[in-house]
Amino acid sequence: MRASTQLPRYLTLAYGLLVAYACLHPFTGWKTQGLPLFDFLLAPWPIYYRVEDIVLNVLGFIPLGFVLTAAWPAHWPRPRAVVLTVLICAVLSLSLETLQNFLPTRVASNVDLGANTLGGLLGALVGAALGQRIFDTRGWLHQWHDKRILDGHLGDLGVVLLALWLLAQLSPETLLFSVGDLRRLFDLPAPLPFSPERFMRLEAAIVATQLVAIGLVARACLQRFSLTLVVLICLGLGARTLAATSFYIPPRPLLWLTPGAIAGLGAGLPVLAATLALPHALRQTLAAVALLAGTVLVNVAPENPYLSFNQTLINQGHFLNFSGLTHLVASLWPFLALAYLSAVNLRRTTPR
Repeated sequence: MRASTQLPRYLTLAYGLLVAYACLHPFTGWKTQGLPLFDFLLAPWPIYYRVEDIVLNVLGFIPLGFVLTAAWPAHWPRPRAVVLTVLICAVLSLSLETLQNFLPTRVASNVDLGANTLGGLLGALVGAALGQRIFDTRGWLHQWHDKRILDGHLGDLGVVLLALWLLAQLSPETLLFSVGDLRRLFDLPAPLPFSPERFMRLEAAIVATQLVAIGLVARACLQRFSLTLVVLICLGLGARTLAATSFYIPPRPLLWLTPGAIAGLGAGLPVLAATLALPHALRQTLAAVALLAGTVLVNVAPENPYLSFNQTLINQGHFLNFSGLTHLVASLWPFLALAYLSAVNLRRTTPR
């Protein structure tokens, strides 16, 4: 069996970078603590440590172990792929835990190292059993990829880009489908004062514009229109529902379903359907315009009045790290999408 795309390798690189960011967030206050660098390896069991912390550290490395094992050459013996994957996961975790010695808001832990390594092992075992079968040329994923996604590296990168968009939708306190919030990234104040009418209009415009943008970007990496677009939008709504259910006390699964969001979906869906029928060049132009317009609207909108997250949003270390990760991805996603659209256009206009 052989994998015909580089998708596992791209997924490994993207997920590894996300893990590194989550482990080192918020990247401020770097200083030496005056302790031996690897002293944490021999530290006793932490006094304040919960089962949830171990579970999250294990779960965080399972996907990495899975895609990394699938990324190795198919002719390699499976034990070699598993051992090498576990070693890389352990070295990555050790490196990140060591760097945490220089961050006053983080604590290096040998328990985290063990949990991460265990997660890498579990993912590697699953990857050895199923990874090559999933990514193989005769597998369902390749068949789906071959029929619907652009061939070559651009198709693989497009899948990764859409996966990052879904990750960005796991931010429970942002507006529906909103990405490109540079104001939060640089801690800037809202430029417009709040008023109910203004906020509802802006929210509807944001949802509609971002819906058109993600639909056209997804269409750019597809060979032809398919139900993949519908599934992607439904997955985005599901991600928002999951985030609102998991990160609020009590759960608020439909917190995103506001009057402005309903109006934006009602306006954005027919516009997206109409633009999908346009010629390729015009679709690409409208995709770029929608990305830029959505980014501007997100950055001028007042603070979300529906959220009193200081009281109801869970305030735990792992959530804060995950929240910082999703905010970074959401902030940078429109610019990554613009670069992707440029690459697709260059490919189509360059003579073979």
